[in-house]
Amino acid sequence: MFHRSTYSTRREELRKNISSGIILLLGNEESPMNYADNGYHFRQDSSFSYYFGLNQAGLTGILDVDSGEDCIYGNDLTIEDIVWMGVQPTIKERAAEVGVNRTADVESLEKELAQANKDGRTIHFLPTYRATHDLKLFKWLKIHPEAIKESVSHELVLAVIAQRNYKKEEEIVEIEKGVDITVDMHIAAMKMARPGMKESEVAAVVESIALAHGGHVSFPVIATINGQTLHNHYHGNTIKKGDLFLLDAGAETPLYYAGDLSSTFPVDHRFTSVQKDIYEVSLQAHNHAISLLAPSIPFKEVHLETCRSIVDGMKSLGFMKGNTDLAVEAGAHALFFPCGLGHMMGLDIHDMEGLGEQYVGYDNEPKSTQFGLKSLRLGRKLEAGFVLTIEPGIYFIPELIDAWKAEGRFKDFLNYDAIEKYKDFGGCRNEEDFLITDDSYKLLGKPKPKTVAEVEALRQY
Repeated sequence: MFHRSTYSTRREELRKNISSGIILLLGNEESPMNYADNGYHFRQDSSFSYYFGLNQAGLTGILDVDSGEDCIYGNDLTIEDIVWMGVQPTIKERAAEVGVNRTADVESLEKELAQANKDGRTIHFLPTYRATHDLKLFKWLKIHPEAIKESVSHELVLAVIAQRNYKKEEEIVEIEKGVDITVDMHIAAMKMARPGMKESEVAAVVESIALAHGGHVSFPVIATINGQTLHNHYHGNTIKKGDLFLLDAGAETPLYYAGDLSSTFPVDHRFTSVQKDIYEVSLQAHNHAISLLAPSIPFKEVHLETCRSIVDGMKSLGFMKGNTDLAVEAGAHALFFPCGLGHMMGLDIHDMEGLGEQYVGYDNEPKSTQFGLKSLRLGRKLEAGFVLTIEPGIYFIPELIDAWKAEGRFKDFLNYDAIEKYKDFGGCRNEEDFLITDDSYKLLGKPKPKTVAEVEALRQY
């Protein structure tokens, strides 16, 4: 974990941005896979981790805005627990490591919250995403699960976002550790994939590298020859000559900061001419997007400029036609790029998405409802301290092509005769992670191979 002063400072800053009352931060519990003693990999709640730094199940944190006191609540291990888990630090010992002097058991928390409710004090809490959180709030605060969404503290949500959106130096160092491991994961995949292998063999090696560094994967690995399916977690296909392989994977450090990268490479030694042409259009759009990153630039405009680059590239290959600006305005490019250019990143791989995308990524400005553009998770003006991904891609989705062609959509911009010939192309993208600096941007972590020459050099098996 970071130094205790980091967590004390974070809590004090949060307290200053809340008018009065109690801030209730729920840690996570163990999550059973198929019965109580067989649990999934434990992952602490990100906001609890940000303010309290403790990677232990069953903890709850309180920040008393009025008294300035912090407290961590949880039950120490029993002798039966120790038999199975070994000796562990007490909650008081753990709390001291993050600058918290007061601890108490869960029963005390329930009584204190009941008294706060009785006294009419405001109890602030964030949006929930686990049923165990809902049940605790029902038990402790008498809020029915169906009413929790309306009871969330808007004031706390905005205060947490305003703090976590801006990454401090120690966070950047930790993110770069995650990115460096992630680059190693991608290089390993580029080197090892062979015709006749299962996608699962590549995914297994990629995930093992994250585990070997003491962390975990930051999201389920995407390792697929069907890159046209954006979130494809199926790993059962056999890799064949002529395929493109798309890998989207990231490593999460023990402090939960992560990398998020995507790569596309040929299963053969080299890209085919068509694969190379389309890949380079995607890569050119990627590099163009990077060149536009700077403080005060609305990320939505970076996205739209990238879309124009994709349209120009696809026009040069005969897949699109007509006026570029009008094509993007109409949304015709979304046949090939039906998603967003990037998203905020930090403790959550889509940072704080559970707190409200409209606040995190749009500063409460309205989002577009247009197909493709509505999937852009980040549209606000960029600011120094933001960490984000850049990940444009080009995808040939047969079902989408068939639907739009049948409807006669965007015939002035889409050359369906040419598109039909490459419906089985799949998809390609590159993804990298960036920090917005005071006057520009910084690539986080070591560079990932992405040019045709760099990728093909790793495919000479």
